[in-house]
Amino acid sequence: MTRRSPPLHPLLLAVTLTLALPVLLVLSVRVGDTGWQDLGTCLQGGLAAFGLREPLPGQLQTIIELRLWRALTAAGVGASLGLAGALIQGLFRNGLASPSVLGVTGGASLGATLAILVLGAGGTALLAVGPETARLLVPLSGFVGAAATVTLVTLLATGGGRLSVPALLLTGIALNTCIAGILALISALTLSDWDVSRAILAWTFGTLEDRSPAHAATVWVGLLVAAAAIPFVAWELDLFQAGEDDARALGVNTGRVRVLCILSSSLAAATAVAVAGQIAFVGLVVPHLVRLLAGRGHRALLPLSLLLGAAFLLGVDLGQRLLLGRAVLPPGVLMSLIGGPFFLLLLFLHRREIDAW
Repeated sequence: MTRRSPPLHPLLLAVTLTLALPVLLVLSVRVGDTGWQDLGTCLQGGLAAFGLREPLPGQLQTIIELRLWRALTAAGVGASLGLAGALIQGLFRNGLASPSVLGVTGGASLGATLAILVLGAGGTALLAVGPETARLLVPLSGFVGAAATVTLVTLLATGGGRLSVPALLLTGIALNTCIAGILALISALTLSDWDVSRAILAWTFGTLEDRSPAHAATVWVGLLVAAAAIPFVAWELDLFQAGEDDARALGVNTGRVRVLCILSSSLAAATAVAVAGQIAFVGLVVPHLVRLLAGRGHRALLPLSLLLGAAFLLGVDLGQRLLLGRAVLPPGVLMSLIGGPFFLLLLFLHRREIDAW
């Protein structure tokens, strides 16, 4: 029986997404609570935000800049979560794994929340103003939380040198529950401090409101560093799919690949959480869509998950602002409404594989 070819060539999908991203960015800058802005105004305001043109008069420049930083942050967060999901699914050889399911985003959120408590200030402002230590502490704490979580899940799910997929998913779910309980406890204890409580709540549901240049820069720098691992793990992850023993027999340094994937996915997920809070299921949905559209090879899957993740979250955020206007949902809530049914669908479609576990 011949294997069904993907409907799109990976290069065609890459070109399509590369062309679609600027269009989505421009539309995101044009659309907002105060109505549509013409293309010329958006272009001048966008260039002025980088010091390349004269600023627009009055509050118009501020409006354009807020929309611009929101769009760039959304694209960076989507790209980071898409890449993290593809790395985790490739490493664990399981399409049901994702940063949210395995507790990576939860661990990053817990780390960022603890940093907010230490700093004792509104987390939504930490990356926009304040000393350099405050700007670094939230994403750094998020990275530590994410790396610690994925390492703990891996250790608990490994027995006799073999990684158990059921144990992996169950451990991730259990750890997510524990983290959710800790976050709920912290929220209850900080109700009297409005700034801290509001920051923690924003991180729990995800937020793209009032983003700043520092938010956008943080997530894109973290993404670029994480993406630098792609050439060093893409071919090896293809060999991983037959099992680590087979990959090792073919000369793959499995320990190096595991460390690179864990660190890169943790960094990508942590910076995304640090600037936008918990936005679940992007890392689950996006790699599956890429496999359906362009095949399973990781040399194409990893960069395409990055591009599609950016377009996916940016497009979803743009779509809900067009449909709902001011009554937009937090991105974490919106993606849970989309990703939850998608996860159930995957469980249904993979029920025979699950029975075999």
